[in-house]
Amino acid sequence: MIQIFLSTTANTIPSPAKPPQDYYYLLQRKLISLIKSCTQKSHLLQIHAQLIRTFLFQKPTISFPFLSRVALSPFQDVSYSRQIFSQTPNPSVFHYNTMIRVYSSSNSPIEGFYMYQQMRKRGLRADPISLSFAVKCFVKVCSLVGGVQVHARILRDGHQSDSLLLTNLMDLYSICQKGNEAYKVFDDIPQRDTVAWNVLISCYIRNHRTKDVLGVFDHLASGDFGCEPDDVTCLLLLQACSNLGALEFGEKVHGYVEEHGYGDAMNLCNSLIAMYSRCGCLDKAYNVFKRMPKKNVVTWSAMISGFAMNGHGREAIQAFEEMQRIGILPDDQTFTGVLSACSHCGLVDEGMLFFERMNREFGIAPNVHHYGCIVDLLGRASQLDRAYQLIMSMKVKPDSTIWRTLLGACRIHRHVMLAERVVGHLIELKAQEAGDYILLLNIYSSVGNWEKVTELRRFMKEKGIQTTPGCSSIELNGQVHEFVVDDVSHPRKDEIYEMLDEINTQLKIAGYVVEITSELHNLGAEEKQYVLSYHSEKLAIAFGILSTPPGTTIRVAKNLRTCVDCHNFAKFVSGVYNRQVNIRDRTRFHHFREGSCSCNDYW
Repeated sequence: MIQIFLSTTANTIPSPAKPPQDYYYLLQRKLISLIKSCTQKSHLLQIHAQLIRTFLFQKPTISFPFLSRVALSPFQDVSYSRQIFSQTPNPSVFHYNTMIRVYSSSNSPIEGFYMYQQMRKRGLRADPISLSFAVKCFVKVCSLVGGVQVHARILRDGHQSDSLLLTNLMDLYSICQKGNEAYKVFDDIPQRDTVAWNVLISCYIRNHRTKDVLGVFDHLASGDFGCEPDDVTCLLLLQACSNLGALEFGEKVHGYVEEHGYGDAMNLCNSLIAMYSRCGCLDKAYNVFKRMPKKNVVTWSAMISGFAMNGHGREAIQAFEEMQRIGILPDDQTFTGVLSACSHCGLVDEGMLFFERMNREFGIAPNVHHYGCIVDLLGRASQLDRAYQLIMSMKVKPDSTIWRTLLGACRIHRHVMLAERVVGHLIELKAQEAGDYILLLNIYSSVGNWEKVTELRRFMKEKGIQTTPGCSSIELNGQVHEFVVDDVSHPRKDEIYEMLDEINTQLKIAGYVVEITSELHNLGAEEKQYVLSYHSEKLAIAFGILSTPPGTTIRVAKNLRTCVDCHNFAKFVSGVYNRQVNIRDRTRFHHFREGSCSCNDYW
């Protein structure tokens, strides 16, 4: 059909009885229709050749739809689009917009920025579409400077009423860690749709305002904002619930997903598995996993990681073997999960075997995450020197996470010399953080080297190294309550402290002794006991016991690694008060039942 039309086009001469302009007008309409109906590149090439031969390609009304067909779905051919653009005499704003758009979704977003600059130099005025796709290019390369320039252009040209443009600009500020600027842009959006709210939620998550995300969902779901949450909103909310350990709110989002027909969406189910796992509800994660009609490698990896972080190493290995049995090949994320499972459960031989199988059987080269799991595995098994040698022989450059993993093992085994060497490597990487020095302080204090503690504290003060304050959160009736050490901000603070004092009394009767080595200051024993009494985890647990019926599971999320004393405290609480206490710290999950922890006191 295409060849017949092209042949007819080439050999037809305008009839003297019909004005040429009418003929070309009808011809252009037929050509545009033909271009839009093309589904094969070979046909586009034939049309392209014919357009050049008949000089029709010089007409913008032909070249623009042809460029659009090549550049956009289903072809999205970047190099061919560039070729067509270079053959276009005097390209219009529409041509430039198409090229900026195709680059914004390609692996060469910087080319879209250059195209935008070229358009400006030619004196063409950018419209909201040009600016919107230019911002998308800046988002991909995290160019704050480019975004500020476009923002100035928006204000200058009076495009403040374009909601899509402002939404993209807000996304750029958010990705560039400029939360306040993003919030200001959001306030300027005249009509906020679900996309704008989703970008705001992303901004909240990136800027650690996770609690604010939950409030947005309540208003969106109630219709207060004139739009409803969509599947993207639900994905973002599940991420927020995972970060906070907000199980009740996660269940609310799960209910919304089911009610609004998103229950079979694989990406949402995968996120539900991750959320329930990170909230310590492995049974609910597994229920979602079981009922999924189709599972991909992401699904299996999420379930394996869920088993791993909750201390079920054998189940993680069984899931790994099962996914192979049904023909789903593991990827690098799968191996991160199964190696982590071996590490958390002390399965040294199994972990080393999986590490060898990665490359030998599946052709997956180990990355820093896999090496980190093995370093953690060896560290847990007291094989610190072997772990150090592994790092030094890595085929990829060790990053700060690898060294911090080994530093954590040095703390457990009080290996002072190796810890100092590890901190030296972190300094070489210029990646040392306050937490690294805190770990080293822990090691010095655990062996009673207060001279080194004082020296290191003085160094941190001189360098202006600020420690991250510990923060623990607990969810109650869909509301997240946060606590810091010696917190007095909670409206029920008097009741909480009274309850905590009562708990301490009961635990001491049961044999609980404050682990004073967890306090890093050179204080007397009584002073240390007092300082340790009001850590954030203890306040959160006391609030949980105060506010829930007997037997209710207490779930706490901690932003840092939980200290030895708080770990012992939670073990005694689980036994004395007959409560299951789940604490998710920066390292792993701790499930406390009847006076023992799932981590076997290694974390």
